[in-house]
Amino acid sequence: MPATAKPSTHRWAVLAVVCVSALIINVDNTILNVALPTLVKDLHATSSALQWIVDSYAMVFAGLLLVGGSFTDRFGRKRFFLFGLIIFASGSIGAAVSGSVALLITWRAVMGLGAALTIPASLSIVNDVFRDPSERARAIGAWGATIGLGIAIGPIAGGLLLSRFWWGSIFLVNVPVVIAGVLGALFLVPDSKNPAAAPPDPVGAALSIVGLGLLLWSIIEGPTMGWTSGAVLGVLAASLVVLGSFVGWEAHSSHPMLKLSLFSNRRFSIAALGETLGTFGLLGALFVQTQFLQFDLGYSPLQAGLRILPIAATLVLVAVFSPFFVRLIGVKFTVAAGLASIAGGLWQVSTVSTVTTTYGQVVPGLLLLGLGAGLLLPTATNSVVGSLPQGDSGIGSASNAVALQVGGALGVAVIGSTLATRYQSRLTAALHGHPVSLTVRKEILGSLGGALAVARSVGGETGALLARAARSAFMSGVEVAFVVGAIAAVVGATIMIARLPSKAGETLTTIHESPN
Repeated sequence: MPATAKPSTHRWAVLAVVCVSALIINVDNTILNVALPTLVKDLHATSSALQWIVDSYAMVFAGLLLVGGSFTDRFGRKRFFLFGLIIFASGSIGAAVSGSVALLITWRAVMGLGAALTIPASLSIVNDVFRDPSERARAIGAWGATIGLGIAIGPIAGGLLLSRFWWGSIFLVNVPVVIAGVLGALFLVPDSKNPAAAPPDPVGAALSIVGLGLLLWSIIEGPTMGWTSGAVLGVLAASLVVLGSFVGWEAHSSHPMLKLSLFSNRRFSIAALGETLGTFGLLGALFVQTQFLQFDLGYSPLQAGLRILPIAATLVLVAVFSPFFVRLIGVKFTVAAGLASIAGGLWQVSTVSTVTTTYGQVVPGLLLLGLGAGLLLPTATNSVVGSLPQGDSGIGSASNAVALQVGGALGVAVIGSTLATRYQSRLTAALHGHPVSLTVRKEILGSLGGALAVARSVGGETGALLARAARSAFMSGVEVAFVVGAIAAVVGATIMIARLPSKAGETLTTIHESPN
């Protein structure tokens, strides 16, 4: 890689700038969760609409990350870091003032575009500024912990804002943080690039977004339209065709955005798979838990956010000590232990999920989720990024973030749709024989929040019976959905033990150096 500005005495300040920016972008993966019940009331959002509001961000984020990585490497990491932050702030403002579900989904997608430029640039900047391998390992570990922290504290931050302001405040809070990040980057962050990097791959980007979007549509809309409906099956088949075309295009392109040859490196491919399966369960659980805490237990958004604190606190504490576990038992078993802990947390919550469940009963599961994420995220990030030459740091960091976003998007879609399918099935059976208008029936089956709103309007014994039936159906859905997440994490832990390279006592990461 050509020479860039030499590492300065400000490199730790540079790390702070990129970490804060990465933090606010990853907070947006989960800050919206505590506002979901509010969106049901204010925008009349159904369960599938809630999934789209969450996943539109992750879908564009994941679909454009690899293109963002190639742009940052080829045309300048600082430049695209700044571009990404500005686009992200613009999307945040648009989301804050959205008056409909469709507008909110659109502006969330714009935010995803900004995030897709910022995140790969941020880790590439870290990789460039920290030239000493041991310092770089610590810096990347801090960056990885920041990503996990952002995911975990999102619900708490959202709850604090919603306790004082309207739901749009959870997006407007991004703007001052972005301004601080832009100013810090302008004065502290050196620019760097790799002119020899391959040109962007717009065809690959389009195929990846369309393929992932079609796949998410079929999963999210399956409960509403019917899993065997022609539309759902047709779109699912189309998604597989498009994703297959994406793989074929990347295999034969002279400048693929995703180098398929990277997957022959098991440190890269298996660790990325571990991140995908881990965030599948983690983000899917957070999507559901905040609704359970507010709709079923009756907590306010702030109270619900604070009750997610066990995940955040445990994640941060464990992430700090994750390098110790890597030195003690190796990367393989640290990542596998993280996935096993996530599986245990999901399984524990599923076993206590009934209409009489209390918060205290789910705390052990939340602690296990935080423990697993703290072990998994920084360790797997170092394995993925550290397996590539420094000149490919943009692609490496983008690939790492793709694994996280795809896992999270699929987790929200699959776990959310599994819950919705069970909920609608149970509630449909409960409504059998009771005359209900089509409009009211649609609202009841659309979401737990909709059913509870109908129950309140009906009142009396009928309303109480409907509310109890809806809560019972929802918790039955939680039970089944969390088992699905637990199985995915167990499969991931098994694959890590069988396939991820690791030797006891190895250092956190080994970077393949390129001459500077």
